[in-house]
Amino acid sequence: MKVAIAGFSLESVSFLPNPTTVEDFQRSESRGSEIVGCYRGTETAIGGFIDICEREGVEMAPIVVTSAGAAGPATDDAFDYYCKVIVDGLEAHSGSLDGVLLDLHGACTTPTRLDADGDMVRLVRSVVGPNIPIMLALDYHGNVDASTIRGATASFGYHYSPHIDMGDTGRRAAECLVRTVRGEISPVTAVARPGVMVPSIFSATNLQPLAGFVARSIELPQTIPGLLDISIFAGFSYADVPNCGFSVVVVADGGRSLAERTATDLSDSIRHSRRELHIPGLVRTLEEGVTYGLERSRSAKAPIVLLEHADRMNDSTYVLRELIRRRATNVAVPYLWDPQSAAAACDAGVGRTIRLALGGRSSPRSGGPVEVEASILQAGEKRYSVSGPMGFGAKVDLGPTAVLDIAGIMVSVTTTPTTALDEDPFIQFGMRAQDFAIIVLRSKTHFRAVYEPLAEEIVIIDTPDWGPADLKTLPYQYAPTTASYPFADHD
Repeated sequence: MKVAIAGFSLESVSFLPNPTTVEDFQRSESRGSEIVGCYRGTETAIGGFIDICEREGVEMAPIVVTSAGAAGPATDDAFDYYCKVIVDGLEAHSGSLDGVLLDLHGACTTPTRLDADGDMVRLVRSVVGPNIPIMLALDYHGNVDASTIRGATASFGYHYSPHIDMGDTGRRAAECLVRTVRGEISPVTAVARPGVMVPSIFSATNLQPLAGFVARSIELPQTIPGLLDISIFAGFSYADVPNCGFSVVVVADGGRSLAERTATDLSDSIRHSRRELHIPGLVRTLEEGVTYGLERSRSAKAPIVLLEHADRMNDSTYVLRELIRRRATNVAVPYLWDPQSAAAACDAGVGRTIRLALGGRSSPRSGGPVEVEASILQAGEKRYSVSGPMGFGAKVDLGPTAVLDIAGIMVSVTTTPTTALDEDPFIQFGMRAQDFAIIVLRSKTHFRAVYEPLAEEIVIIDTPDWGPADLKTLPYQYAPTTASYPFADHD
């Protein structure tokens, strides 16, 4: 058995002004045989593919893997470039492939494509023909409808956010492919959409009622004969696309009516609970959140997390500016994205004091640069392997990076936009998260796997950046809603 492996992933924030280019994707690109060495043993979808292929003695034909995280839409040139790489790779193995394992996000767009992932699937299908099984691994935040995955044989999404099961998702997809090629199963897929959108801050799968739906999606295939897999996708509400929002994808063994009935039942349950999926009491205004966090930190026995969740490019400066204004100390602000400041600090060197305009450059909504005087504690290139549960073992390249002290506020400034999700932003620089009174994070849900048990309390702060809790503030053109509908109840 011979299987092609490829991955192309981007979570497109439609409203960001800067596109994601070929060069942006190339920073994380792996090709050919190096993919196996790079991803073997990692808790990523590609790592899961490799696990099953090696366990089952499947010959792998790895083509290309790249991810640009969450950023502005891909340029058409970037999308076309990687389409050609994948097509060329598939054609190089023409006639010898038994299947394709494809890792996509589900919320990628370009200036001319509102369903770029679906376009990629259709392209792969056109190359390999109608009879070769194609299995997709997709992000839980993918915007998925029937058109997106029609070209695939079966599709599998992460069950959890934080995405601690990326490796398991790759293994689910690869196991299904192996069983299909061996003739043990005949997968059919059904999709149902409840017509519900939520901001990412409410998509954490430990929140009720969402946690109950996810548990049910995992339990049903274990208890109902013929059901192979169920994925609930929360969608990505910051991609302005017609298929934005929740979806349910069910894979059954030959039983289309079973798949359709199960998908519809779960989708209807989500729609009936649409109001409970919005939990506005979770978020505070900037002033309220910072005031509360500072007060709690005085008596807390563990760090207080201030979550600047609306940030999209890891450079929002609202909370940092407010903490500086209030002369807060013993504060950590890990992974502020600012290539210019990182370069300036690296050029100046450790031990120097430097004036910088920090962060806030990705768009007018990111808060604008903060003028600071900072002491340079560390400076230089930084690369490491993830030690946390989400994407364990995956390679991280921050590029030139500096650790700064701004009158008691520690800020690590990176060249590559990277979200602080686990303790690596401290461990990799010889620090401990527990030693800070306040930690400022810019994640939405993924931080919870590590910081819920680590922190005394998480204070969620809403700011005007491009990932707000109130979706009605966004200038949608294509999403299936209007300002006259509450976002948890659109038709």
